[in-house]
Amino acid sequence: MLINLMEKEVMHVTDGILKTMDDMCKCEKCKLDIVAISLNNLKPHYVVSEKGEVYSKVNNMNYQFNTDIVAAVTKAIELVKNSPRHD
Repeated sequence: MLINLMEKEVMHVTDGILKTMDDMCKCEKCKLDIVAISLNNLKPHYVVSEKGEVYSKVNNMNYQFNTDIVAAVTKAIELVKNSPRHD
């Protein structure tokens, strides 16, 4: 088992932010573009066990960690909103 916790957190934050936006496309392609751009601008955080996942989640529940994710997702949303790649 190999898990990138950053991926899970970015997906969660992206879903939350997109729910609040009426003027943003929420199709799967746009959502995945947002997540990919965000992840490319954040440091990955891998764990190899469920115990490691729980431990890391507790350690990552700090203000700076969450702020970095929200900032990366917000920037990615603006990029995708201004240049969507879907038809």
